[in-house]
Amino acid sequence: MSEAWIIDACRTPRGIGKVGKGALADIHPQQLAATVLSAIRDRNDLDTASVDDVIFGTSMQVGTQGGDLARMALLDAGYDVKASGVTLDRFCGSGITTTNLAAASIMSGLEDVVIAGGCEMMSLHPALGAAQAGVRGPLMDAGNERLRAAHPQTHQGVAADAIASMEQIPREALDALAFESQQRAARAIAEGRFDKSLVPVYKQDGSLALDREEFPRPQTTLEGLAQLAPSFAAMADVPLDDQGTTLRGMVLARYPDLQIEHVHHAGNSSGVVDGAAAILLASADAAKANNWTPRARVVAVANIGDDPTLMLNAPVPAAKKVLAKAGLSIDDIDLFEINEAFAVVAEKFIRDLDLDRDKVNVNGGAMALGHPIAATGAMLIGTVLDELERTGGRYGLVTMCAAGGMAPAVIIERV
Repeated sequence: MSEAWIIDACRTPRGIGKVGKGALADIHPQQLAATVLSAIRDRNDLDTASVDDVIFGTSMQVGTQGGDLARMALLDAGYDVKASGVTLDRFCGSGITTTNLAAASIMSGLEDVVIAGGCEMMSLHPALGAAQAGVRGPLMDAGNERLRAAHPQTHQGVAADAIASMEQIPREALDALAFESQQRAARAIAEGRFDKSLVPVYKQDGSLALDREEFPRPQTTLEGLAQLAPSFAAMADVPLDDQGTTLRGMVLARYPDLQIEHVHHAGNSSGVVDGAAAILLASADAAKANNWTPRARVVAVANIGDDPTLMLNAPVPAAKKVLAKAGLSIDDIDLFEINEAFAVVAEKFIRDLDLDRDKVNVNGGAMALGHPIAATGAMLIGTVLDELERTGGRYGLVTMCAAGGMAPAVIIERV
Protein backbone atom coordinates (compact mmCIF):
# COMPACT_ATOMS: atom_id res chain seq x y z
CA MET A 1 0.00 0.00 0.00
CA SER A 2 1.24 3.47 -0.87
CA GLU A 3 1.80 6.10 1.79
CA ALA A 4 -0.24 9.30 1.88
CA TRP A 5 1.99 12.26 2.63
CA ILE A 6 0.81 15.62 3.92
CA ILE A 7 2.71 18.24 1.99
CA ASP A 8 1.14 21.39 3.39
CA ALA A 9 -1.80 22.74 5.37
CA CYS A 10 -3.24 26.22 5.62
CA ARG A 11 -6.32 27.98 6.92
CA THR A 12 -8.00 31.31 7.18
CA PRO A 13 -8.39 33.12 10.48
CA ARG A 14 -11.73 32.46 12.12
CA GLY A 15 -14.10 35.41 11.81
CA ILE A 16 -17.02 36.05 14.13
CA GLY A 17 -19.97 34.29 12.50
CA LYS A 18 -22.52 37.09 12.64
CA VAL A 19 -23.65 39.33 9.81
CA GLY A 20 -22.77 42.94 10.58
CA LYS A 21 -20.20 41.92 13.19
CA GLY A 22 -17.79 39.42 11.64
CA ALA A 23 -15.06 40.48 9.23
CA LEU A 24 -15.70 37.49 6.93
CA ALA A 25 -19.49 37.60 6.96
CA ASP A 26 -19.67 39.53 3.68
CA ILE A 27 -17.29 37.18 1.84
CA HIS A 28 -18.86 34.67 -0.55
CA PRO A 29 -18.24 31.06 0.62
CA GLN A 30 -16.71 30.20 -2.74
CA GLN A 31 -14.25 33.07 -2.36
CA LEU A 32 -13.38 32.07 1.20
CA ALA A 33 -12.66 28.51 0.10
CA ALA A 34 -10.74 29.82 -2.91
CA THR A 35 -8.49 31.73 -0.51
CA VAL A 36 -7.01 28.56 0.99
CA LEU A 37 -6.91 26.77 -2.36
CA SER A 38 -4.94 29.67 -3.84
CA ALA A 39 -2.55 29.62 -0.89
CA ILE A 40 -1.95 25.86 -1.19
CA ARG A 41 -1.17 26.33 -4.89
CA ASP A 42 1.15 29.30 -4.43
CA ARG A 43 2.99 27.98 -1.37
CA ASN A 44 3.85 24.72 -3.14
CA ASP A 45 4.28 25.77 -6.79
CA LEU A 46 1.41 23.42 -7.56
CA ASP A 47 0.50 22.64 -11.16
CA THR A 48 -3.26 22.54 -10.65
CA ALA A 49 -3.75 20.42 -13.77
CA SER A 50 -2.12 17.58 -11.78
CA VAL A 51 -4.71 17.74 -8.98
CA ASP A 52 -6.78 14.57 -9.15
CA ASP A 53 -9.50 15.87 -6.85
CA VAL A 54 -10.43 18.52 -4.34
CA ILE A 55 -12.55 17.05 -1.52
CA PHE A 56 -14.18 19.69 0.66
CA GLY A 57 -16.62 19.55 3.51
CA THR A 58 -19.57 21.91 3.91
CA SER A 59 -22.35 21.10 6.32
CA MET A 60 -25.08 23.54 5.31
CA GLN A 61 -25.20 22.83 1.56
CA VAL A 62 -27.94 25.19 0.43
CA GLY A 63 -27.99 28.70 -0.99
CA THR A 64 -24.54 30.21 -1.49
CA GLN A 65 -22.98 27.16 0.20
CA GLY A 66 -24.69 24.75 -2.18
CA GLY A 67 -23.84 23.65 -5.71
CA ASP A 68 -20.62 21.68 -5.01
CA LEU A 69 -18.59 24.34 -3.26
CA ALA A 70 -15.31 22.50 -3.90
CA ARG A 71 -15.62 22.68 -7.68
CA MET A 72 -16.81 26.28 -7.70
CA ALA A 73 -14.08 27.37 -5.29
CA LEU A 74 -11.25 25.77 -7.26
CA LEU A 75 -12.50 27.48 -10.39
CA ASP A 76 -12.70 30.77 -8.49
CA ALA A 77 -9.10 30.21 -7.38
CA GLY A 78 -8.02 29.92 -11.01
CA TYR A 79 -7.26 26.20 -10.98
CA ASP A 80 -6.97 24.32 -14.24
CA VAL A 81 -10.36 23.00 -15.32
CA LYS A 82 -8.91 19.46 -15.21
CA ALA A 83 -8.99 19.60 -11.42
CA SER A 84 -12.28 18.16 -10.22
CA GLY A 85 -14.02 18.80 -6.92
CA VAL A 86 -16.58 17.15 -4.67
CA THR A 87 -18.31 18.41 -1.54
CA LEU A 88 -19.48 16.19 1.31
CA ASP A 89 -21.28 16.47 4.63
CA ARG A 90 -20.49 14.58 7.82
CA PHE A 91 -21.68 17.52 9.89
CA CYS A 92 -18.88 18.70 12.22
CA GLY A 93 -16.68 15.76 11.23
CA SER A 94 -16.51 16.75 7.57
CA GLY A 95 -13.02 18.30 7.67
CA ILE A 96 -11.42 15.16 9.08
CA THR A 97 -13.43 12.98 6.72
CA THR A 98 -12.24 14.84 3.62
CA THR A 99 -8.65 14.33 4.74
CA ASN A 100 -9.24 10.65 5.45
CA LEU A 101 -10.87 10.07 2.06
CA ALA A 102 -8.04 11.93 0.31
CA ALA A 103 -5.51 9.76 2.14
CA ALA A 104 -7.46 6.61 1.28
CA SER A 105 -7.50 7.51 -2.42
CA ILE A 106 -3.75 7.96 -2.40
CA MET A 107 -2.94 4.94 -0.24
CA SER A 108 -5.03 2.73 -2.52
CA GLY A 109 -3.02 3.89 -5.49
CA LEU A 110 -6.03 5.36 -7.28
CA GLU A 111 -4.88 8.99 -7.10
CA ASP A 112 -1.65 10.91 -6.54
CA VAL A 113 -2.48 14.52 -5.65
CA VAL A 114 -5.58 15.39 -3.65
CA ILE A 115 -6.53 18.51 -1.71
CA ALA A 116 -8.78 18.07 1.31
CA GLY A 117 -10.42 20.67 3.50
CA GLY A 118 -13.62 22.45 4.29
CA CYS A 119 -15.44 25.76 4.39
CA GLU A 120 -18.30 26.94 6.57
CA MET A 121 -19.86 30.38 6.76
CA MET A 122 -21.76 30.16 10.03
CA SER A 123 -22.80 33.78 9.63
CA LEU A 124 -25.05 32.51 6.85
CA HIS A 125 -26.61 29.68 8.86
CA PRO A 126 -29.68 31.54 10.14
CA ALA A 127 -30.74 32.43 6.60
CA LEU A 128 -29.61 29.15 5.06
CA GLY A 129 -31.35 27.19 7.81
CA ALA A 130 -34.68 28.71 6.84
CA ALA A 131 -34.05 27.75 3.22
CA GLN A 132 -32.86 24.27 4.19
CA ALA A 133 -36.01 23.55 6.20
CA GLY A 134 -37.95 23.50 2.95
CA VAL A 135 -35.55 20.95 1.47
CA ARG A 136 -34.88 18.67 4.42
CA GLY A 137 -35.97 19.21 7.97
CA PRO A 138 -33.55 19.73 10.85
CA LEU A 139 -32.58 16.85 13.09
CA MET A 140 -35.57 17.32 15.38
CA ASP A 141 -38.08 17.54 12.54
CA ALA A 142 -41.08 15.22 12.65
CA GLY A 143 -40.97 14.37 8.96
CA ASN A 144 -39.91 10.79 9.58
CA GLU A 145 -41.74 9.53 12.67
CA ARG A 146 -40.19 6.06 12.42
CA LEU A 147 -36.62 7.37 12.60
CA ARG A 148 -37.56 9.91 15.23
CA ALA A 149 -39.10 7.21 17.42
CA ALA A 150 -36.14 4.86 17.04
CA HIS A 151 -33.43 7.50 17.43
CA PRO A 152 -34.71 10.79 18.87
CA GLN A 153 -32.07 13.42 18.07
CA THR A 154 -32.16 16.52 20.17
CA HIS A 155 -30.24 19.79 19.98
CA GLN A 156 -26.48 19.38 20.50
CA GLY A 157 -26.46 21.75 23.47
CA VAL A 158 -29.19 19.82 25.24
CA ALA A 159 -27.27 16.61 24.52
CA ALA A 160 -24.13 18.18 26.02
CA ASP A 161 -26.02 19.06 29.19
CA ALA A 162 -27.46 15.53 29.32
CA ILE A 163 -24.00 13.95 29.06
CA ALA A 164 -22.57 16.21 31.75
CA SER A 165 -25.48 15.26 34.02
CA MET A 166 -25.13 11.56 33.25
CA GLU A 167 -21.36 11.62 33.84
CA GLN A 168 -21.73 13.86 36.91
CA ILE A 169 -19.25 16.38 35.55
CA PRO A 170 -19.88 19.67 37.37
CA ARG A 171 -20.10 23.06 35.73
CA GLU A 172 -17.00 24.17 37.64
CA ALA A 173 -14.89 21.59 35.78
CA LEU A 174 -16.34 22.65 32.44
CA ASP A 175 -15.74 26.33 33.15
CA ALA A 176 -12.16 25.55 34.21
CA LEU A 177 -11.56 23.83 30.87
CA ALA A 178 -13.07 26.79 28.99
CA PHE A 179 -10.84 29.21 30.89
CA GLU A 180 -7.79 27.08 30.09
CA SER A 181 -8.77 27.03 26.41
CA GLN A 182 -8.80 30.83 26.33
CA GLN A 183 -5.46 31.04 28.11
CA ARG A 184 -3.81 28.55 25.79
CA ALA A 185 -5.18 30.22 22.67
CA ALA A 186 -3.96 33.62 23.87
CA ARG A 187 -0.49 32.21 24.45
CA ALA A 188 -0.43 30.47 21.06
CA ILE A 189 -1.44 33.69 19.28
CA ALA A 190 1.10 35.78 21.20
CA GLU A 191 3.88 33.31 20.39
CA GLY A 192 2.92 33.05 16.71
CA ARG A 193 2.17 29.33 16.85
CA PHE A 194 -0.55 29.63 14.19
CA ASP A 195 1.43 31.86 11.84
CA LYS A 196 2.79 29.05 9.64
CA SER A 197 -0.69 27.97 8.53
CA LEU A 198 -2.60 31.24 8.68
CA VAL A 199 -3.39 33.02 5.40
CA PRO A 200 -5.14 36.41 5.17
CA VAL A 201 -8.50 36.87 3.50
CA TYR A 202 -9.08 39.73 1.06
CA LYS A 203 -12.27 41.28 -0.25
CA GLN A 204 -13.22 41.37 -3.93
CA ASP A 205 -11.72 44.86 -4.24
CA GLY A 206 -8.37 43.65 -2.91
CA SER A 207 -8.63 45.25 0.52
CA LEU A 208 -7.86 43.18 3.61
CA ALA A 209 -10.84 41.49 5.24
CA LEU A 210 -9.11 39.60 8.07
CA ASP A 211 -5.58 38.46 8.97
CA ARG A 212 -5.98 37.50 12.65
CA GLU A 213 -8.22 35.43 14.89
CA GLU A 214 -11.36 37.43 15.60
CA PHE A 215 -13.20 35.32 18.17
CA PRO A 216 -10.87 34.74 21.19
CA ARG A 217 -11.65 36.48 24.46
CA PRO A 218 -8.36 36.48 26.41
CA GLN A 219 -9.95 38.66 29.07
CA THR A 220 -12.12 35.73 30.14
CA THR A 221 -12.06 34.95 33.87
CA LEU A 222 -13.42 32.05 35.89
CA GLU A 223 -15.56 34.52 37.81
CA GLY A 224 -17.04 35.82 34.58
CA LEU A 225 -17.76 32.34 33.29
CA ALA A 226 -19.54 31.47 36.53
CA GLN A 227 -21.95 34.37 36.01
CA LEU A 228 -23.11 33.31 32.54
CA ALA A 229 -26.63 31.90 32.30
CA PRO A 230 -27.07 28.40 30.81
CA SER A 231 -27.83 28.61 27.11
CA PHE A 232 -30.04 25.57 26.59
CA ALA A 233 -32.41 25.45 29.58
CA ALA A 234 -35.21 27.50 28.02
CA MET A 235 -35.11 25.90 24.58
CA ALA A 236 -35.20 22.40 26.10
CA ASP A 237 -38.87 22.75 27.02
CA VAL A 238 -40.26 24.66 24.02
CA PRO A 239 -42.94 22.56 22.22
CA LEU A 240 -41.80 21.64 18.72
CA ASP A 241 -45.09 20.29 17.38
CA ASP A 242 -48.77 19.81 18.13
CA GLN A 243 -47.96 16.74 20.23
CA GLY A 244 -45.89 18.80 22.65
CA THR A 245 -42.57 17.19 21.73
CA THR A 246 -39.62 18.95 23.35
CA LEU A 247 -35.85 18.67 23.10
CA ARG A 248 -35.71 17.51 26.70
CA GLY A 249 -38.41 14.95 25.96
CA MET A 250 -36.33 13.48 23.16
CA VAL A 251 -33.54 12.69 25.62
CA LEU A 252 -35.93 11.42 28.28
CA ALA A 253 -37.57 9.11 25.74
CA ARG A 254 -34.32 7.13 25.81
CA TYR A 255 -33.15 7.97 29.33
CA PRO A 256 -36.33 8.45 31.40
CA ASP A 257 -34.60 8.62 34.78
CA LEU A 258 -32.07 11.27 33.80
CA GLN A 259 -32.27 14.62 35.56
CA ILE A 260 -30.71 17.09 33.14
CA GLU A 261 -28.77 19.91 34.77
CA HIS A 262 -28.03 22.74 32.37
CA VAL A 263 -24.35 23.60 32.65
CA HIS A 264 -23.30 24.80 29.20
CA HIS A 265 -23.35 28.43 28.16
CA ALA A 266 -21.70 30.79 25.67
CA GLY A 267 -18.38 30.61 27.49
CA ASN A 268 -17.95 26.83 27.63
CA SER A 269 -19.43 26.02 24.23
CA SER A 270 -17.80 26.37 20.81
CA GLY A 271 -17.87 29.75 19.12
CA VAL A 272 -19.92 30.59 16.03
CA VAL A 273 -17.38 31.57 13.34
CA ASP A 274 -16.63 31.58 9.62
CA GLY A 275 -13.53 29.91 8.18
CA ALA A 276 -11.90 27.61 5.64
CA ALA A 277 -8.93 25.23 5.55
CA ALA A 278 -7.05 23.14 2.99
CA ILE A 279 -4.56 20.26 3.15
CA LEU A 280 -2.39 19.10 0.25
CA LEU A 281 -1.79 15.34 0.20
CA ALA A 282 0.29 13.38 -2.28
CA SER A 283 1.76 9.98 -2.98
CA ALA A 284 5.48 9.50 -2.53
CA ASP A 285 5.99 9.39 -6.30
CA ALA A 286 4.06 12.62 -6.85
CA ALA A 287 5.93 14.34 -4.03
CA LYS A 288 9.28 13.36 -5.48
CA ALA A 289 8.24 14.41 -8.98
CA ASN A 290 7.27 17.85 -7.66
CA ASN A 291 10.26 18.21 -5.31
CA TRP A 292 7.91 18.42 -2.34
CA THR A 293 9.24 17.62 1.11
CA PRO A 294 6.54 15.85 3.11
CA ARG A 295 5.65 17.27 6.51
CA ALA A 296 3.77 14.21 7.76
CA ARG A 297 2.24 10.92 6.74
CA VAL A 298 -1.21 9.60 7.49
CA VAL A 299 -0.79 6.57 9.74
CA ALA A 300 -4.38 5.42 10.25
CA VAL A 301 -7.96 6.64 9.91
CA ALA A 302 -11.21 5.49 11.48
CA ASN A 303 -14.92 6.21 11.63
CA ILE A 304 -17.38 5.09 14.27
CA GLY A 305 -20.95 5.69 15.36
CA ASP A 306 -22.46 5.98 18.82
CA ASP A 307 -25.81 6.82 20.40
CA PRO A 308 -27.56 9.41 18.15
CA THR A 309 -29.61 10.76 21.07
CA LEU A 310 -26.60 11.71 23.19
CA MET A 311 -24.91 12.51 19.90
CA LEU A 312 -21.52 13.70 21.22
CA ASN A 313 -19.96 10.57 22.73
CA ALA A 314 -18.27 8.94 19.72
CA PRO A 315 -14.77 10.56 19.99
CA VAL A 316 -13.59 8.17 22.72
CA PRO A 317 -14.43 4.95 20.80
CA ALA A 318 -13.11 6.60 17.62
CA ALA A 319 -9.77 7.28 19.30
CA LYS A 320 -9.56 3.69 20.55
CA LYS A 321 -10.39 2.37 17.09
CA VAL A 322 -7.82 4.47 15.25
CA LEU A 323 -5.14 3.61 17.83
CA ALA A 324 -5.83 -0.09 17.32
CA LYS A 325 -5.61 0.31 13.56
CA ALA A 326 -2.28 2.12 13.91
CA GLY A 327 -0.92 -0.45 16.39
CA LEU A 328 -0.22 2.38 18.84
CA SER A 329 -1.11 3.09 22.44
CA ILE A 330 -2.24 6.25 24.19
CA ASP A 331 1.31 6.74 25.45
CA ASP A 332 2.65 6.81 21.88
CA ILE A 333 0.63 9.93 21.02
CA ASP A 334 2.42 13.21 21.63
CA LEU A 335 -0.52 15.52 20.93
CA PHE A 336 -4.29 15.16 20.88
CA GLU A 337 -6.79 17.51 19.25
CA ILE A 338 -10.37 16.92 20.33
CA ASN A 339 -12.81 19.52 19.09
CA GLU A 340 -14.33 21.55 21.90
CA ALA A 341 -17.85 21.48 20.52
CA PHE A 342 -18.90 21.74 24.16
CA ALA A 343 -16.69 21.57 27.22
CA VAL A 344 -18.10 18.19 28.24
CA VAL A 345 -16.90 16.60 24.99
CA ALA A 346 -13.25 17.43 25.68
CA GLU A 347 -13.53 16.87 29.43
CA LYS A 348 -15.07 13.41 29.01
CA PHE A 349 -12.46 12.55 26.36
CA ILE A 350 -9.64 13.41 28.76
CA ARG A 351 -11.21 11.57 31.69
CA ASP A 352 -12.25 8.43 29.82
CA LEU A 353 -8.85 7.96 28.19
CA ASP A 354 -6.92 9.14 31.28
CA LEU A 355 -4.94 11.62 29.21
CA ASP A 356 -2.20 14.00 30.25
CA ARG A 357 -3.92 17.39 29.94
CA ASP A 358 -0.67 18.94 28.76
CA LYS A 359 -1.00 16.88 25.56
CA VAL A 360 -4.60 17.84 24.73
CA ASN A 361 -5.58 20.98 22.79
CA VAL A 362 -2.34 22.64 23.85
CA ASN A 363 -3.07 25.76 21.79
CA GLY A 364 -6.67 26.13 22.86
CA GLY A 365 -9.76 24.89 21.10
CA ALA A 366 -13.13 25.85 19.73
CA MET A 367 -14.35 27.40 22.99
CA ALA A 368 -11.70 30.08 22.47
CA LEU A 369 -11.13 30.06 18.71
CA GLY A 370 -14.52 29.04 17.32
CA HIS A 371 -15.86 26.08 15.37
CA PRO A 372 -16.55 26.64 11.65
CA ILE A 373 -18.34 23.27 11.42
CA ALA A 374 -17.09 21.49 8.26
CA ALA A 375 -13.76 23.37 8.21
CA THR A 376 -12.76 22.62 11.80
CA GLY A 377 -11.39 19.12 11.29
CA ALA A 378 -8.93 20.21 8.60
CA MET A 379 -7.94 23.15 10.80
CA LEU A 380 -7.20 20.81 13.70
CA ILE A 381 -5.03 18.56 11.53
CA GLY A 382 -3.02 21.59 10.44
CA THR A 383 -2.76 22.78 14.04
CA VAL A 384 -1.48 19.47 15.36
CA LEU A 385 1.01 19.24 12.48
CA ASP A 386 2.40 22.70 13.20
CA GLU A 387 2.71 21.88 16.89
CA LEU A 388 4.42 18.53 16.24
CA GLU A 389 6.98 20.40 14.18
CA ARG A 390 7.40 23.12 16.79
CA THR A 391 7.94 20.67 19.65
CA GLY A 392 9.63 17.81 17.81
CA GLY A 393 6.79 15.39 18.56
CA ARG A 394 6.09 12.34 16.42
CA TYR A 395 2.41 11.34 16.54
CA GLY A 396 -0.76 13.43 16.64
CA LEU A 397 -4.33 12.15 16.99
CA VAL A 398 -7.30 14.25 15.87
CA THR A 399 -10.96 13.44 16.40
CA MET A 400 -14.27 15.20 16.94
CA CYS A 401 -17.94 14.53 17.52
CA ALA A 402 -20.44 14.90 14.71
CA ALA A 403 -24.23 15.12 14.67
CA GLY A 404 -26.05 11.83 14.38
CA GLY A 405 -23.69 10.35 16.98
CA MET A 406 -20.53 9.91 14.86
CA ALA A 407 -16.80 10.61 15.04
CA PRO A 408 -14.03 10.36 12.45
CA ALA A 409 -10.43 10.12 13.64
CA VAL A 410 -6.95 10.29 12.15
CA ILE A 411 -3.40 9.75 13.36
CA ILE A 412 -0.56 11.51 11.59
CA GLU A 413 3.19 11.09 12.01
CA ARG A 414 5.59 13.99 11.57
CA VAL A 415 8.18 13.20 8.91
